[in-house]
Amino acid sequence: MSLDDVEKCVAPGQSGQWNSLYVLLGVILMPVALPFVLMECFYRLRVKRYRNELAEKVVLITGASSGLGESLAHAFYKSGCKLILAARRITELERVKKDLLGLDVGTVTFPPVILPLDLAELKDIPTFAQKALEVHNQIDILVNNGGISVRATAISSAVDIDLKLMVVNYFGSVALTKALLPSMLKRKSGHICFISSVQGKFALPYRSAYSASKHALQAFSDSLRSEVANKGVHVTCISPGYIRTQLSMNALTSKGETYGKMDKTTNSGMRPEKVANRILNAIVCKEKDVIISDLQAKFAYYVRSICPSFYFWIIEKRARRLEKEEAAEQKKVK
Repeated sequence: MSLDDVEKCVAPGQSGQWNSLYVLLGVILMPVALPFVLMECFYRLRVKRYRNELAEKVVLITGASSGLGESLAHAFYKSGCKLILAARRITELERVKKDLLGLDVGTVTFPPVILPLDLAELKDIPTFAQKALEVHNQIDILVNNGGISVRATAISSAVDIDLKLMVVNYFGSVALTKALLPSMLKRKSGHICFISSVQGKFALPYRSAYSASKHALQAFSDSLRSEVANKGVHVTCISPGYIRTQLSMNALTSKGETYGKMDKTTNSGMRPEKVANRILNAIVCKEKDVIISDLQAKFAYYVRSICPSFYFWIIEKRARRLEKEEAAEQKKVK
């Protein structure tokens, strides 16, 4: 159908009415949309400007052997940073390093250095920090990304599970931060990034130990930020929603075993490359507290703050649904 045929189908005077409506909507919405458009343009220019300053910065990333940590390694490597990649699985770190070295970036890059790190071994962290400092004599950016999750109710989990998650997700990152912070304060320069979770903003059923560890990390980062604000050190706390990684596969059950299943929410989550790029932008722009998630998670965050009773009703319903699903799965196994 041609444009002339379409115009013939429109009643006389109707086209002019629609044009007037479009003009009216434009006049009304333009003042609302314009500030957001300008803010977005300003943000993009700011990111482009500061990204150039990343070249040759020394970046230490924990949990860099897979998932979000691996994607962060790619993002910082492409920006010309000197990477120190840390995790428990050395074989996987070697794979990440090989993949990075095989990239055709088109800019000056530096071979990544890999170091073994088990965040659960708190006594070994000061020694690890010293080794990391000896690589390039400094750490400019520390990304505390390493962590584990859990899939179990509070009553079914032994205290050992809570302790393990607190040690790896909270105390491990805190210990590494404290080990590297003196060198940053001495140079009056540095940036510490904590990868928390939206579950550090609000809690969900079957995640009590995980949510608790992320709430603790959020509180520590907020307090630390205020203490070092006038000392040249910046602190960013990132709270992502569901990311398409192996986090649920590697999560712990109530018995401390590997969960070994891909959650629907995780499988439909954000691409880790997209999240990593947003985290890099947050760091270069020195943003303090950032939520990276879909509208549902952001809605839950604001509902928890504004109308907590409604939020509690929602998660109680979710808890009952999860309980029924778990009971159905157990029947199938039997």
